[in-house]
Amino acid sequence: MTSRSPLTMVPATDRVTVVCLAGALDADCCVRLAGELTRHLDRAARQGHRLVLDMTAVPAVGEAARRTLREETGYLAGAPVLVVATPEVRKELEQDDLPGMRLHGTLVEALTSLPPSTAPAPGRPARPRRTGKPPADAESLRGEIFGLRAKARTSGLIGVAQGMLIARYGLPGPAAAFALLREGSQQCNVPLRILASAVVTAPPPQTDAHWFLGRGTHAPPPDTAFVRAYGGDVTDRCHVLAAALDTAIAVAGADAGEVHLTDPAQDHALFLEGRRGLDAAYWDEVALVTGPPVVCAVARERLAPAAVPDVAADEVLSAHPAGQALLAAGRRAVYSVPLITPETYCTGTLTLHRNEPGIWPPPARRAELARLAADVAAWRSWYRRTVVLDALEHLHQNRPDRGAAARRPDGGAAKR
Repeated sequence: MTSRSPLTMVPATDRVTVVCLAGALDADCCVRLAGELTRHLDRAARQGHRLVLDMTAVPAVGEAARRTLREETGYLAGAPVLVVATPEVRKELEQDDLPGMRLHGTLVEALTSLPPSTAPAPGRPARPRRTGKPPADAESLRGEIFGLRAKARTSGLIGVAQGMLIARYGLPGPAAAFALLREGSQQCNVPLRILASAVVTAPPPQTDAHWFLGRGTHAPPPDTAFVRAYGGDVTDRCHVLAAALDTAIAVAGADAGEVHLTDPAQDHALFLEGRRGLDAAYWDEVALVTGPPVVCAVARERLAPAAVPDVAADEVLSAHPAGQALLAAGRRAVYSVPLITPETYCTGTLTLHRNEPGIWPPPARRAELARLAADVAAWRSWYRRTVVLDALEHLHQNRPDRGAAARRPDGGAAKR
């Protein structure tokens, strides 16, 4: 293999703030999108950073969302936001004039587009450097490979699902399989990774016409305190999990938090689904957790809350990359509560962080967190039995060969 240029090392971490977006950007999300963009742009400006939007997990960007992006970033034509997106999303974004955004295919491509100078933008304060921070080259490698690793975690699963759809429906190739997945994801508002996981783990379709027989009337969402307080669209996975995490942080008085859900397609490993107040160095380490000493994995194994009063005093965790990343970010106490269904199955975890070491949260708060975790587990179980199965049914009934069969004179199924 040849290369037209030598290896490029970009000291990215001291120069950029990376924000990941997931899910379809439609009219309903514009208010939240504008608020989040303003917050992250202001924070990046205070640190003298360029903002990078990783949109590789965004399947579609509606007209209203494109307008929001233009309004929120238009003033940044001189130092535009760097956007990493799939070819399909880049094509949608190119429909509009977005002077404050520059589109790239990969995170490496975006980072290497930065000018060689490492000085902060004029008029912006330089980011304070932490003592004991790794050298610039190590930070550069972390910044570049993070995006690649995150994409690999999802693309491998999606590739397996594509292969299954090609074999099952006689599709012409990966592009047709991906188009079918994407259409099902968009129509049913189910993230592409979640739909791919369901394709991989679900039993084969029961008939040519229906994936599942006899489902009948869907059960209503669980009538729990959390769902009632949420009051929004309970089929919107991203918003429900964000509300759960925000509630947990408020209940515990935490400085940061994260929510993981188990992924059946990856041996029920814990997949990071949401985060607050955590930097990339840490959430790169916990994006896919398979076992201890990461605290959420301990809680999952015990089927009971796990607490670390002081990460620095825990010999095993403090030696682990996730613990080291927590200490580097100034997080000392960690508390994780599992999401347990009535059948005593762990479906995920809510993990909270506090800057000050010590035994925390107090007993009353722990009881409240346990109730919240049970409510979220009940919602997730309902979501998998209804919304995800609906998405599979939609995919099965709208596959290309079914449309072709409907056009045949005998109405029969296409041969496979």
